[in-house]
Amino acid sequence: MSVKENLDKILEQIKDYNPSIIAVTKYYDINKMIEAFNCGLRNFGESKALEAVEKINNIDDTVKSQSVYHFIGHLQSNKVKYVVGNFKYIHSVDSLKLARTIDSEANKKGIKQKILIQVNNAFEEQKFGVNPDELENLISEVNSLKSVELEGLMNIAPLTDDCEELKRLFSQMRELKDKFNLKELSMGMSKDYKIALDCGATMIRLGRILFENN
Repeated sequence: MSVKENLDKILEQIKDYNPSIIAVTKYYDINKMIEAFNCGLRNFGESKALEAVEKINNIDDTVKSQSVYHFIGHLQSNKVKYVVGNFKYIHSVDSLKLARTIDSEANKKGIKQKILIQVNNAFEEQKFGVNPDELENLISEVNSLKSVELEGLMNIAPLTDDCEELKRLFSQMRELKDKFNLKELSMGMSKDYKIALDCGATMIRLGRILFENN
């Protein structure tokens, strides 16, 4: 199936919601990005800083200027200079140290960088993100920074077929978003985006289900 056919199917499924669909292009080339753009998608997610910036710089000017780029992967401090300014949103801020590095780089570039804090509420050792108990302190510190703008929260759910567990984790994320009066909630991927939407996701990150034959 083409990207358009896949997207049409997804849009029919989510017509009762109004999320931002982030087309996760990290495993796909510029041609797929352009195909998605031509289908009306404007939000693109990447997770490898140098590869992503090269892709963005090589894409057609029309696509580049009308697209919104989201950095959704783990961000190392030494790659911050490549990401700040090239991406409107950084979804994966998981420490005060990283937030301060982003703030410093954004200040140098004279911009305000939009960020989301990544929360690991499933407590998976192999995943990044802050413990929910640490969130209040981190938000307080981040809000004191001058060149970052905290937009919301992000999580990456476990790979599980347990729908009740996914609902529990996604619902907890929505409660945290509401508690701290944040705007965005980035959660849900190709396998679990419908559950995430039911639980209040405002951004869903879709890759395989958009770009492959399903």
